[in-house]
Amino acid sequence: MFTGIVTDLGEVRSITKTGDTRFEFNTSYDTDGIEIGASVCCSGACMTVIDKGPGWFAISASGESLSCTTMGDWQEGSPVNFERSLKYGDEMGGHIVSGHVDAVGTVVSVTPEGESKRIVFEVPERLERYVASKCSVAIDGVSMTVNEVEGRCFGVNVIPHTQEETTLGSLKPGSSVNLEIDMLARYVARLLEKE
Repeated sequence: MFTGIVTDLGEVRSITKTGDTRFEFNTSYDTDGIEIGASVCCSGACMTVIDKGPGWFAISASGESLSCTTMGDWQEGSPVNFERSLKYGDEMGGHIVSGHVDAVGTVVSVTPEGESKRIVFEVPERLERYVASKCSVAIDGVSMTVNEVEGRCFGVNVIPHTQEETTLGSLKPGSSVNLEIDMLARYVARLLEKE
């Protein structure tokens, strides 16, 4: 489990395609404290550390992961948001994030609003009913609050700190992002279906 509070902005160091795809990432994490088999949220996708060294770690992505996320578009140098998994007693600064990407969304517009940026995203039709004003959503692993919803589109405000410390600051119209809807919204919708 994660909170959607990104603790490192790293980048893809290398990509090796064999049966699965091996990604190596540059990171500012002290990798001595990361165990092989640990979970790290990589721009919204919970992945397992399979190798590491000073200033880098590696994961293996299956074809399923590549087809359901933006990982298939990553190249050497692509920026990636990282968050290590929660430990008992950690602060819950964002919201409960599983690291299971629900869909890939698309940036519709980016508009300056004061020092912030108002970014509007479009979600696939099957997720439309799960997104509501003032609910939480994880965008590339970043916990954000939805400002408004109109059809399949929703908007968020990205403050300067988040722009600098995550990949959200470099988004442009047409950019693809990993989306995870609020877990509570999913369960409430499921309960309502049964009534």
